[in-house]
Amino acid sequence: MKHITLITYQRDKYYCRLVRAVAKFLARSDVVTPSDVLIEMGNLSRKNYEAWCKGQVPYLERVFEGSLSKANRILRIIGFHVHDLNMVSRQAVYHQWGKGKNRILRFSKSDYPNIEKAYSRHYTWNRSAQEKQIAINNALPKQVDTVYQGHRGPIDNY
Repeated sequence: MKHITLITYQRDKYYCRLVRAVAKFLARSDVVTPSDVLIEMGNLSRKNYEAWCKGQVPYLERVFEGSLSKANRILRIIGFHVHDLNMVSRQAVYHQWGKGKNRILRFSKSDYPNIEKAYSRHYTWNRSAQEKQIAINNALPKQVDTVYQGHRGPIDNY
């Protein structure tokens, strides 16, 4: 598992996709949730998310498309990115949808408190709309010329 730190998170391969997903949600509302970001990044389908909300899946990580280390890595990058945006975090409790049992939903099989908190944390924008637009524009990664990235010259082909 690759260790993500405050210094290295912006160089991670998931960073650009994550920033675009966060920017998309900030453009629509003032709240960003990890589950919404995972859905937008394609690591969680809306259908599987809704099945989990209805209590048809025992824990969310069971329907995550990818490894659990990837999920934890993305959650960690989300935390660093929203911290850079100066968003306010708050814990939320997810309850099963529908009538009947008011069961609290689990995110992970292990049920470790830190993992559960990372998934259930909501991040709220608490400043003006103008500052939000500026933050979105500044946070979006600059386009990189991928054609020549890692290319050293014609000798590489021999």
